[in-house]
Amino acid sequence: MSSCLQTDLAGIRMRTPIMVASGTFGFGEEFFGFTDFTDLGAIVVKGMTREPRRGNSGRRMAETPSGMLNCIGLQNPGVEVFLQEILPRIKQLDTPIIVNINGNVQEDYAYLAEVLNESGVDALEVNISCPNTRHGCMAFGVIPETAAAVTAEVKKRTRLPVIVKLSPNVTDIAEIAKAVEAAGADAVSLINTLVGMAIDIQTWQPVLGNVVGGLSGPAVKPVALRMVWQTAQAVKIPVVGMGGISTADDAVEFMLAGASAIAVGTANFINPRTVNEIAAGLRAYLAQRELSQVGELVGKIRTGV
Repeated sequence: MSSCLQTDLAGIRMRTPIMVASGTFGFGEEFFGFTDFTDLGAIVVKGMTREPRRGNSGRRMAETPSGMLNCIGLQNPGVEVFLQEILPRIKQLDTPIIVNINGNVQEDYAYLAEVLNESGVDALEVNISCPNTRHGCMAFGVIPETAAAVTAEVKKRTRLPVIVKLSPNVTDIAEIAKAVEAAGADAVSLINTLVGMAIDIQTWQPVLGNVVGGLSGPAVKPVALRMVWQTAQAVKIPVVGMGGISTADDAVEFMLAGASAIAVGTANFINPRTVNEIAAGLRAYLAQRELSQVGELVGKIRTGV
């Protein structure tokens, strides 16, 4: 059953439904020699911006019970360095490359979509959790209208599949998902990190230099799973599920909830072979259940009596 994990995500042909979450796998090169890339459906590279960013100052990561806080601040070399130096190297992996794009104003997203359109990457993931500096630094993704506006602008500038990454820090994630679907999104991915913080009781100071940061890891899985299920009920486009996935059982849960593909994030920091172990576990699960394709799991949760 070597082909049982093949997945088509909004036109992206992947060997498996297993992706890696942006910011947890670098540009892929960092995992050479550790991860068997033949089990990887797509690499979502670390968040990309128009200009280079140094990221936040002070402490930027902290462990929490069953999770991790981070406030990296989108440290990256900028899109031009990515295109000229990094992309030619990682294209040799023969694995779809998805670029996570970020901006402070709508024009940033438009620029990135345009310059990446003919670059040879396979898709764009639009991070709408970024602060909209024209509207009081409120994230683009917390209001349906601004989420839709960014999505529509990106779609105008590219022929690549557009995956919109949704923030969980909203009242109704299904409402946001429907708004970006109506604006032309080809898929949605969720969840991005929850907002959290930690305090050092010896110094009485915040642990993170930025005071608050994004919470990820197994602690967020129940929230992520619920939001994926809600979103899958609300939209017709594919859903990529993420948030605390570290085992094949986790992946199966997300797919039953409606995810067509899944992304591994924080688990990569603990075990660089997580994607390989999940792929092996999925193959074994499908064989045990006598299923020929992983897509037969998608949305098959039994909620009735």
